Amino acid sequence: MAKKNLSSRAAFITIEGLEGSGKSSVISYLSSFLKKRGFRVKVFREPGSTCVGEKIREILLDKKNSRLSVHTELLLYLAARTQLIEEKLFKALGLFDIVICDRFFDSTLVYQGFGLGLGKIAESSVKMFSLGLDPDLTLVLDTEPLKGLRRLKKKDRIESRPLTFHSRLRKGYLALAEKFPKRIKVINAGGSLEDIFPQVSKQIDIFLSRYARKRINP
Repeated sequence: MAKKNLSSRAAFITIEGLEGSGKSSVISYLSSFLKKRGFRVKVFREPGSTCVGEKIREILLDKKNSRLSVHTELLLYLAARTQLIEEKLFKALGLFDIVICDRFFDSTLVYQGFGLGLGKIAESSVKMFSLGLDPDLTLVLDTEPLKGLRRLKKKDRIESRPLTFHSRLRKGYLALAEKFPKRIKVINAGGSLEDIFPQVSKQIDIFLSRYARKRINP
């Protein structure tokens, strides 16, 4: 697909999924896929991509922090997100054609909302601390929780949680996809990367075509 005029505001694409679903590989592929088509692309990750965010990430993933309360966990994710939005995301959306983020607020809705049972608290917090920024497209890499976990060589604090927790996460992502079908597209990530990449390419081409028309003819 040839490069389109996406206007002054970049398209904001987020990649979501369970642990071991292949997000890093998909993001690397997607970034290369878009750059080959002439787009200026910037990639971030959550939590992280800022000095503050990376320090928060260490706290959240460290297995030594087993006594971290669910509410503290929620607040730390929100803090890392607002720092990323204010420090880098807003600026990047004005400088690049496409901004990709490895996780965004859907992770909070799923991990803290569905997984940890914070529900409405997570929903209201996400609405307040996303600072009005919504993804234009979200790809959810869907796979069986146990299959994804078996792909991991070393598990962090979140990855080490019981299988029942990860099963709730999958249900959460699928529930969000059903609730927001225009924004969230589910990718079957149960197979090899060779099976996943064509699905991603197809969804991106469909999105870019629609997004460009929307920007040119609002």
